[in-house]
Amino acid sequence: MPLYFAYGANMDAAAMALRCPISRMVGGGHLPRHRFIIMREGYASVVRDPARTVWGVLWDLAPGDIPALDRYEGVAGGLYAKATLPISTAVGVKRALIYLGRSTAPGRPRPGYLDAMLAAAKAAQLPPAYIGEISRWMRGPPA
Repeated sequence: MPLYFAYGANMDAAAMALRCPISRMVGGGHLPRHRFIIMREGYASVVRDPARTVWGVLWDLAPGDIPALDRYEGVAGGLYAKATLPISTAVGVKRALIYLGRSTAPGRPRPGYLDAMLAAAKAAQLPPAYIGEISRWMRGPPA
């Protein structure tokens, strides 16, 4: 089964259980040389940044769950594109599926979106400094 790196709403185990019931969370990881953003559409994405790192969780994604995840991520409508990138884990670097927002223009998060995402980040025990970085988007794009 392919690995999937979730850095936004799909870090939430309960939400993923509804969207992808066969898949299972396998642990944490991070994507070096990228930074977290909220796109103008109000959802999370990542963009290249040589000095930053994006943290998230890895899922062992069942092939049968991929179409549902593609629909949720709006791939057909052009909201996100799929890529495979190297993710650093406790046991080494693993290639994983990731959804990248097609928009790189920063925006404001949709109501309630970051609340759920931050709860999932805390449950996944992501680094506190990184959780603080994400929470600053509550006030809108960083200056």
